[in-house]
Amino acid sequence: MPIDIEMFESSPEDRLQNGGETNADRVMRFLAGHPDQAFTQSEIRDATDVKAGSISVVLSRLEERGLVRHKGNYWALGEADDVAAYTSMVESTRAANERYGEEDMDEWLEHAVDDEDTE
Repeated sequence: MPIDIEMFESSPEDRLQNGGETNADRVMRFLAGHPDQAFTQSEIRDATDVKAGSISVVLSRLEERGLVRHKGNYWALGEADDVAAYTSMVESTRAANERYGEEDMDEWLEHAVDDEDTE
């Protein structure tokens, strides 16, 4: 499916490679499909096709947000409340993007209030 040139120019490479899905989305979708199991980094990497150099960073960031748990060499889906909040946010964002279009960060920054202007 083609995308417009603005999206091509402004989107990070991983978002364009994965059909709009981030590496974190892919990891969360995989783990959510297996809530009663824990996996090694390499098992998650192989199941999600996240690059070897990225999987550790993705898992660490998800752990910082409470979305995954880590013990020894294994990683599992986070606690139910954190995951439910994340899932709700992702679905709300997708629905808003489909209805109104994705945010353009450059356009948003043009209209953002600078802290120096408020002093």
